[in-house]
Amino acid sequence: MVDFAATAVRPSLGNRAGMMGLRALGAVLTAVGVIGLFLPLLPSTVFFLGAAACFGRSWPSAHRWLTTNRLFGRQLREYQQEKGATLGTKAFSVATLWLGMGASAYALQPAWWVDAILATVAVAVTWHLVALRTLRSRP
Repeated sequence: MVDFAATAVRPSLGNRAGMMGLRALGAVLTAVGVIGLFLPLLPSTVFFLGAAACFGRSWPSAHRWLTTNRLFGRQLREYQQEKGATLGTKAFSVATLWLGMGASAYALQPAWWVDAILATVAVAVTWHLVALRTLRSRP
């Protein structure tokens, strides 16, 4: 797993726009992740992982804040450093994923091909989560 904080790039005249773009994208992903903390059907971890990747390349202090945050920092560090998650985290993630996909399909009643895309995404994400190394719970 890549340690994004260790690969941080210092801004120069040539890549300043890219750095600002990564910072902006990281900020948006963080905002959506925070919203996901309060909305039970919106998964927040994936947005925080994306934000950590963006901030690791462009804003080390923001990356440090994400990975040391008391609400979700431990899960981010475990995923980034050990490529794993606790059984409880995996079960909660899979359950909320399928509840969210099911609620979306039921409420929106999309075309059959949108249902197929949602199901494909849900199966792929479930596969990824189940394939992660299971970490022992820590106090």
